[in-house]
Amino acid sequence: MKTILNYRKKFIIPLIIAFCSTMAFISCSKQGNDDNTPPLTYGTFGNASGSQQNPPVSTTGSASLTGSYNSNTNVWEYSISWTSLSSAATIIEIHGPATAGVNGNLVFAVAISGGGTNGAQSTTVTLTEEQEADLLAAKYYYTILNAAYPAGEVRGQITAVTR
Repeated sequence: MKTILNYRKKFIIPLIIAFCSTMAFISCSKQGNDDNTPPLTYGTFGNASGSQQNPPVSTTGSASLTGSYNSNTNVWEYSISWTSLSSAATIIEIHGPATAGVNGNLVFAVAISGGGTNGAQSTTVTLTEEQEADLLAAKYYYTILNAAYPAGEVRGQITAVTR
């Protein structure tokens, strides 16, 4: 009888340890809601003015960017509205990587359909992993070009915040 009890203890204890280990592993899934899980959606925004251009531009024009970025799909959707530009807007350019006041390389451009001195444009773009890192680190800015200011009349640094 003692031999059977010792045999059961030797078999049951490892079985219990294996079961508990499996349960602990399953409960530590990356999809959990712990504090270390990165957010999946970000809000993006940025206000633009002539004083942010490099070199600065004297203008009454201004612009505002609002959008959202999904880090699972790498899709960035944004809208830019502008007012009081000195001539009709023709192109919106996104530049980076660059901090405020520093010029960066052209990342992509959006032609403005039916642009005027006041208007808005929305677009969607899929970012690479490197572009995502620059966007989330606030290393992108946008500028609105027109005939009066072919290098850009207003500029705004783009910031991303978790939702």
